[in-house]
Amino acid sequence: MNRNLPELLSPAGSFEALKAAIDGGADAIYMGGASFNARINAKNFGEDEMSEAIRLAHSYGVKLYQTVNTMVYDREMSDLLHAAESSARAGIDAFIVSDIGAAELLRSYLPEIPLHASTQMSIHNTLGAHELEKRGFERVVPARELSHEDILSLVRGTSLEVEIFIHGALCVSHSGQCLFSSLVGGRSGNRGLCAQPCRLPYACEGQRVGERYPMSLKDLSLAEHIREIIDSGVASLKIEGRMKSPEYVRGVTSVWRELLDGGRDASRADMQRLADFFSRGGFTDSYYKRAIGRGMLGVRSEEDKQASREVEKFNKITRKTPIDMSVYLAEGEPIRLTLKKGATSVTVTGDIAQKAINAPLGEDSLRKNLSKLGDTPFTLGKLECEIRGECILPMSAINSLRRDGAERLISAITDKKELVVGKKEFKKCQSSPKNRQVGRFFTSDQITDTAEDFFDVITLPLEKYALGNTKSNGFVMPVVVFDSEEKKTAELLTNAAKYDPEYAIISNLGQISLVRKYLPSVKMIADFRFNIGNSQSAAFFEEMGFESYVASAELTMPQLRDLEGAKAAIVYGRVPLMTLEKCVIKELYGDKRACEICAENRAEMKDRRGFIFPIIRESEHRNIVLNSLPTCMSDRQDELVRAKITDRHFLFYTESAKEVDSVIEAHKRSIALDGKVRRI
Repeated sequence: MNRNLPELLSPAGSFEALKAAIDGGADAIYMGGASFNARINAKNFGEDEMSEAIRLAHSYGVKLYQTVNTMVYDREMSDLLHAAESSARAGIDAFIVSDIGAAELLRSYLPEIPLHASTQMSIHNTLGAHELEKRGFERVVPARELSHEDILSLVRGTSLEVEIFIHGALCVSHSGQCLFSSLVGGRSGNRGLCAQPCRLPYACEGQRVGERYPMSLKDLSLAEHIREIIDSGVASLKIEGRMKSPEYVRGVTSVWRELLDGGRDASRADMQRLADFFSRGGFTDSYYKRAIGRGMLGVRSEEDKQASREVEKFNKITRKTPIDMSVYLAEGEPIRLTLKKGATSVTVTGDIAQKAINAPLGEDSLRKNLSKLGDTPFTLGKLECEIRGECILPMSAINSLRRDGAERLISAITDKKELVVGKKEFKKCQSSPKNRQVGRFFTSDQITDTAEDFFDVITLPLEKYALGNTKSNGFVMPVVVFDSEEKKTAELLTNAAKYDPEYAIISNLGQISLVRKYLPSVKMIADFRFNIGNSQSAAFFEEMGFESYVASAELTMPQLRDLEGAKAAIVYGRVPLMTLEKCVIKELYGDKRACEICAENRAEMKDRRGFIFPIIRESEHRNIVLNSLPTCMSDRQDELVRAKITDRHFLFYTESAKEVDSVIEAHKRSIALDGKVRRI
């Protein structure tokens, strides 16, 4: 077994939680600033607190990473750079970033601060990691849905450090691909305000809402796979929980510290200890084992809550790190003390030693006093004493020397090197918006004669386009392509190439080189799934060879106006809210009926208010949950023109051919559709 242990990375949503993580034995801690982080409702850290937190963590030899993992708007970029520079000057060890435009700016402005790709960036394969390598990232946090085999493939296939989640709450949707809280509740998960609609009850058909929670997953725990994880070569193990209590942080961190240091898998007793800190009816490792099923679901019971209430309260940091000391004591000379931790050492001098009349100082008495390190991060390790003659000094002088030495050692350990600041390289887009209508269809039966006449671009999902369809001139890539699915996707692209597609709508960084390999001349469109919310991200995709991009479906009309480049927007359709590896259709309809309902494209779920959310199947097993209301701007086209949205995408998932024609007619005549709709 590889004895080079991976980093243990713990969360901190408050200063007390930071102390708890240190006490639990974390090697590194991740935390958010006052803005631009995906847990904006945690207490988080202002500039002064951030600086204090960094100094405290570094004094214990613990690294500190700052989350900058939200979609950033154009008008926020300068504020983001100011906040990042403040943290960099305080000594932050890395930024965890999800917005590619923000990452590009940070890389040019603060070139020496490492960049880690947040799981919100939706990287789930080796090809995606390769794109990050080219952009100067040092670490990638891939999707939590990866199996052990896919993690191994990623570790072996990239030069980046790989960080995986090993404990804590699981989003049922792929991270960065959930718009449920945003589009339905007005609280964006991509902006740190997720309201967790996945934890609510849902039903289908005649069922009563309130009895079942088909999307509420148990918390993740991979504690029973410690040895395998160590051997896998992953660089960092991440505990989720920036909204959790200090008791949770200290408790979970300490159990994982114990298991890692012991190089052993968790026992039943260990798993119960972890469950006592927080549980939703136990834990799941189903994604890791690729054993996805009903056992993954869980809700928090009264027993779970009571166990958490009984956890011992966290009071203060008791963790100590050993330091070595050497002392020189000679009559008529100042006492000299050297303190050393790793490669860092300091030397301090004190009072002049006098000749002892009786009871001269010896090694035992010096050890007794020098080991009184109190509330410092240190404990005395090895002590070397060089004593010449019989000397005496007041104990108060030795105590003062020890305190001075400890303070100077902390200062030396936490000393910040001079920060290199580059230029604020705000890139300008060179392209202009296209003037076209883009129809994106789920099935070929939806492509009517009217649609063929109306749309300039007509696409189908890749697996359907690859079957051959003369009505479409492009395809949409699947949202997710794990390494284990790359071969099948390559076969589909090979088949697609036979029909000479003009357009490919790309959903993920990991698809760019794959599509180019099989279709080098295809025109690439960056999908809304990239969460493009600023012109720096737009410039990135333009630089990567994309001929246009679809802006984030979360943007308001003023934010769309701010965007530069060849922008497009969704002007009609039920926007996908979630991408699920766990089949929610089976949970709603049961195993016997689920496949039939799914094949007929009739699956749906109902919330407590009676809203109906259609569910479609992508690829072999993934579920895509669609919005209950279609976005529609047919009667507000003057607003689109003012925002320079002349490249317009229409999403048709569940519409009949007749409904497709009705939508087209409404847009031709600039009139409203019947029924409720969502506006941009």
